Amino acid sequence: MTTVRLPLFPLNSVLFPGLVLPLNVFEERYRAMMRELLKSPEEDQRQFAVVAIRDGLEVAPSAPGLPDQTSVPELGPTAGFGDDPAHAFHAVGCIADAATIRERPDGGFEVLATGTTRVRLHSVDASGAFLTAEVEELEEEPGEGAGTLAEGVLRAFKSYQKRLAGARERSLSTGAELPDDPSVVSYLVAAAAVLDTPTKQRLLEAGTTAARLHDELKLLRAETAVIRKLPSLPATDLTRGPTSLN
Repeated sequence: MTTVRLPLFPLNSVLFPGLVLPLNVFEERYRAMMRELLKSPEEDQRQFAVVAIRDGLEVAPSAPGLPDQTSVPELGPTAGFGDDPAHAFHAVGCIADAATIRERPDGGFEVLATGTTRVRLHSVDASGAFLTAEVEELEEEPGEGAGTLAEGVLRAFKSYQKRLAGARERSLSTGAELPDDPSVVSYLVAAAAVLDTPTKQRLLEAGTTAARLHDELKLLRAETAVIRKLPSLPATDLTRGPTSLN
């Protein structure tokens, strides 16, 4: 088993490989993290691990793209996460590669990162100015029938998009042709579907691409059936539950 230690950025949402993560960084513990990452040469990868926070366990939330107006600069690295932060986070997360880290005049940062590889958390260190974690990269195993399942998921996803777009009176098009690679399909659909954070986390943790796709196929068919039966439901009701901001 090979592990690496990376800065740890907990969020109220799930990051998937291949997905873009915009961040507005206001809290001091995460400002310190970005200052440390900026010490690396531009040609090096500036990576940190992203994990989803377990429901109800964060006192001082931060979310991608949303400034935390309630943050206090003096917050320590474990503020809001209890005595053992590892218990506040899901065990599987994703490495984020920061392509852009831009410091603002107020000391905050605008960050644009991309999810790259799934990781499993082995330990969390809170001894510094920000959290770090020892993580192990997880290989993506295709599993049996991933290609066929991907084709079915794409068909179900397109039907789901059309139903949801009609219900919400706007298009949910990704703006590009959908991919053919089964693992890419599985992560794109997991990120784009209107699902709560625990469900997205379950998809991230799937043992194989085929298992993730199989789960998504069932979810998409069920969600599409619900939307079909409730054509007049306002968009706010359709999306009232907790969803990922990624």
